[in-house]
Amino acid sequence: MPALPLPSCLTVPTPLPFLPGQTFDLTCSHVVEGDCREVLRALPDGCVDLIFADPPYFLQLQKELRRPDRSLVDAVDDDWDQFRDFTEYDTFLRDWLTQCRRVLKDTGTLWVIGTYHNIHRVGATLQDLGFWLLNSVIWEKNNPTPQFRGVRFCNAHEELLWVARSKECARGYTFNYHELKAVNGGKQMRSVWRFPICSGDARKKGGDGKKLHNTEKPLPLLERVLSACTRPGDVVLDPFAGTGTTGEAAFRLGRRFFLIERDPTYIEYGVAPRLIRAELELAAEEKREGEASRVATQLSLPL
Repeated sequence: MPALPLPSCLTVPTPLPFLPGQTFDLTCSHVVEGDCREVLRALPDGCVDLIFADPPYFLQLQKELRRPDRSLVDAVDDDWDQFRDFTEYDTFLRDWLTQCRRVLKDTGTLWVIGTYHNIHRVGATLQDLGFWLLNSVIWEKNNPTPQFRGVRFCNAHEELLWVARSKECARGYTFNYHELKAVNGGKQMRSVWRFPICSGDARKKGGDGKKLHNTEKPLPLLERVLSACTRPGDVVLDPFAGTGTTGEAAFRLGRRFFLIERDPTYIEYGVAPRLIRAELELAAEEKREGEASRVATQLSLPL
């Protein structure tokens, strides 16, 4: 028995570059190549149910980082993490967060993840713009990168800020409390989540076989966020899509997604193949379930 076709909102879109004046049909998912500050302006007011953002950290690395054996650490030194100073970085934050607030529904929420380098500036900007803080969540890493120089604590966590659009909107938003409690052994889901960082086969590779993105987030982390705060069919926006983890989580959970990524390499080697693979895996799973149901039905028929 062939697998049933997936609903149109749950099919993998073809990535396309952003064009000025472009409009989008949000009954479908999208992968858009472009600067999120420009692309967001093309979206209508109040069209998104959830936003997950993993913006540049502005790490301000001053020199190369080496391990005790003097081997070089592949640190976050990408062009997208470079800003002249805090003034430029703060302006950048305000630009995209202002647009995110505009496109977010009154019943929607926004998540931002960061490290100690930037999360406090992000939090201040969120409050300045009128967002209302709902929770701070700690992602505790099972397998953090060591503190090679031995001069600070091992940085074993990142922080997520979960906010409503405003104080007035801080009720009526989606929070799947009982579902979270069920998967947490009958206990309330707490604000410290333990997941490993991406490594091995879980980390997407580029055409040269090396890791594609320095700050790729693990799929279970995004699945937790989306499972907690969205319903099937909701629209999930990621303005810094990277390798597309948010899109895969949304796709697997039956949510529509709108991914924005300015680097075509991340889209070519990360977003596109991971979404195609997810689509194939879900189709195969649906086919297996269909076959199992058919066999069970046949076995239950009287002889």
